[in-house]
Amino acid sequence: MRKYLFLLLAFFVATGAALVLVSFRQATSADVPLCHVPAADPVLTVDVKEPAKGCVFKTVYEGEGLDPSFVLVTPDNVVRSEQRGLEWLIKAQANDGGFGCGSHARQDIIDPHAVSTDPATTAMVGMALMRMGNTLDKGLHATNLKKATEYLLAQVEQAPKGAVNITQLTGTQIQSKLGANIDVALTTQFLSNLVAKIGEQHGTYLRAKRALNTCVSMIQRSQNADGSVQGDGWAGVLQSSFAASALESAKNVGAEVNEESLDLARDYQKANFDANTGSVATDRAAGVTLYAVSGSTRNSAVQAREVTEVVAKAKKEGKVAADAPMDSKTLEDAGYSPVEAEKMNTAYQVYNAAKTQAQADNVVSGFGNNGGEEFLSFLQTGESLVIAKDNSWKNWYGQTTGRLVDIQNQDGSWNGHHCITSPVFCTATSLLILSVNNDIEHLLAQGAVKYRN
Repeated sequence: MRKYLFLLLAFFVATGAALVLVSFRQATSADVPLCHVPAADPVLTVDVKEPAKGCVFKTVYEGEGLDPSFVLVTPDNVVRSEQRGLEWLIKAQANDGGFGCGSHARQDIIDPHAVSTDPATTAMVGMALMRMGNTLDKGLHATNLKKATEYLLAQVEQAPKGAVNITQLTGTQIQSKLGANIDVALTTQFLSNLVAKIGEQHGTYLRAKRALNTCVSMIQRSQNADGSVQGDGWAGVLQSSFAASALESAKNVGAEVNEESLDLARDYQKANFDANTGSVATDRAAGVTLYAVSGSTRNSAVQAREVTEVVAKAKKEGKVAADAPMDSKTLEDAGYSPVEAEKMNTAYQVYNAAKTQAQADNVVSGFGNNGGEEFLSFLQTGESLVIAKDNSWKNWYGQTTGRLVDIQNQDGSWNGHHCITSPVFCTATSLLILSVNNDIEHLLAQGAVKYRN
């Protein structure tokens, strides 16, 4: 009898506990929203996505989180344009996994299968495939991305020790116009993005990380005393700008980046723009203001964001007056040393002045019509605005995507009308621009502020 009563009592206790657990789980799922930064929505509208009530988006180091209205839904005409461009681009892949832009001497050859593959073009296509939602393991074009990745890793691994570039191919359109070592700069950016997305547990991670460190060493070996990169092309400032941003991205994923080298690279880009006078140094930008100011904007974006957030935090804590202007004195009050305050104030002023010029109609026209350099400059400006958490990126996105959709070719590709004319390179760059809002979380993490104690 006692045994029977004991078993009955145990049954009721267990049943009651289960009911409590079930009710707790249901209450949690009903009352606590699942927060995430949304990617592009296949159901299209120009409106901003509605976040889950109560959600606050946060990046790696931020304390205040991100206003969800910062993330835009991709307009349907842009998605159609992306799809057409991606379909064309996939068909351009060569049997070795790479993609090619062709030689400067034979720009009349536009068939993507009639040119040699090169790392710079392959890196741009690889980044476009990732931004369009593909990984090494998932996505409609995962196999294409995997082949392109293998191509780039092999290029890095086969490069001679002590080299400053990962390819012995010379005279490509991109090298002639941007610089002889542009391949390693763009491959570094690709590998940084790849490492960030696949995570440490992926089977390719260690190989990709080794290749990334190799590329970082090459960029640092090729750096001139003024922070630029050796082997200038027609618009060498763009090569140096992409090298600087590649070092920045590589550092963000834990690569072996020398801090002095990164600072020197950033300082070179900032020096191309005088925030006080608005004058632009274009002697290494082919005389084109767009190329110089887009580089200045991109390579001051992280520091400009840090300044903005640190000062806002200091004002909230009462360390800085609420109406204090953004200047060196305010930055010192916020906790910077006098030397740091001067440096960071310069970055802030350069960023804000350069971003305005980079979006001005007379500057956006670039060389007068669109070449690959213009597309690259548009990309740098847009990514800068996102990295800096600058709400003006939404206006830039609307204007720039509208421009690109209007000039897309009937077959889905884009091509340049001067200098870098390659349809493969221009299509990959255009897709990176159109789909930039797919990468909001990743770009914001690159600029996330590591707050000081």
